[in-house]
Amino acid sequence: MAATQVKRAFKYRFYPTDAQAAELSRTFGCVRLVYNRALAVRTEAWTVRRERVNYNATSAMLTAWKKTEELAFLCEVSSVPLQQCLRHLQGAFSNFWLGRAKYPAFKSRKKSRKSAEYTSSALRFRDGRLTLAKMDQPLDIVWSRPLPEGATPSTVTVSQDAAGRWFVSLLCEDRPTMPAPVNAAVGIDAGITSLVTLSTGEKITNPRHERKDRRRLAKAQRSLARKARGSANREKARRKVARVHAKIADRRRDFLHKLTTRLVRETQTVVIEDLTVRNMLKNHRLSRAISDASWSGLRSMLEYKAQWYGRDLVVVDRWFPSSRLCSACGTIRDKMPLNVREWECDCGAVHDRDVNAARNILAAGLAAAACGDGVRPQRSTPGGRSSVKQEVVPPQRTRAAAQPRG
Repeated sequence: MAATQVKRAFKYRFYPTDAQAAELSRTFGCVRLVYNRALAVRTEAWTVRRERVNYNATSAMLTAWKKTEELAFLCEVSSVPLQQCLRHLQGAFSNFWLGRAKYPAFKSRKKSRKSAEYTSSALRFRDGRLTLAKMDQPLDIVWSRPLPEGATPSTVTVSQDAAGRWFVSLLCEDRPTMPAPVNAAVGIDAGITSLVTLSTGEKITNPRHERKDRRRLAKAQRSLARKARGSANREKARRKVARVHAKIADRRRDFLHKLTTRLVRETQTVVIEDLTVRNMLKNHRLSRAISDASWSGLRSMLEYKAQWYGRDLVVVDRWFPSSRLCSACGTIRDKMPLNVREWECDCGAVHDRDVNAARNILAAGLAAAACGDGVRPQRSTPGGRSSVKQEVVPPQRTRAAAQPRG
């Protein structure tokens, strides 16, 4: 089954020479400086004079900055990443004015992501060899997977993570394909012990990647705490902690990619529950386990993969009582503590809590899709209600309103 043409990023690790690493490090620093200066100018213009400074104005400022003695070093790096960071700042302000994001923040030397974006005018890609502006040699890229046939990257993003690893991301046009689905629809209930429980009854165990390396991480963090600030040994210890975190994140991401690809490959319609993960993290007894489960990452991957491969993703309202509703007769129990994993309904049906919830999510999602509601993302909780998984019907809603619509 062929999907529509999409822009897809292919990320690879590469190993720069000393000269290339120095050039990229200078570029990262210049990008951060230009971004922060432009943000300061735009902030001052708005707070003092209530003026909105757009991209064209900041681009003209960049040209003027390069002519000053103080910032003449900006001419030593490629101008394209500097212009791109101004475009990113413009996008951040656009999202802020539309209410989709917070006010743009300044980039920190230590905490912010080190990256630079090159467009087609600042790179050369020939015969599988990528050369960036201001560089004489192509990057030594580990091609772990092939690019789409005949694809030419429109933009290239170079980044360095906290562990010191270098990555390059190539944005290309692609038409991702997927075989015909085996199942018509499946409901998914996210959890901690079982990462996901399917309406078919299958449970996929949570690998708990962070817990497996918790002892090694704690040892590395203790070693870091003993090092003097600003010393070379502290930087070595910090890199060691970052490598442990990177290994955990890589394993988690790899598992989620394989899981979501399997779900999208096998199913035409995937129904999930809308979870307010940000509020759930306020529960300090479960926040570590919830972060390790990465429910937000799971949903994000399902969203874009469903779009790529022509599948349907339906999101059920967070207030739908999936665990308290009997999937056999439709009776809703008043209470369902988290320690109750199996329960018996008055109709005689015996339910596994997670499987029952997944079946109810599937039924509610199919009913919502039939009514034309489709995907209804709701990522923020109005009024800041409870920080636990929401299965309680708000007081203003009736029992009938909690029933699946059909």
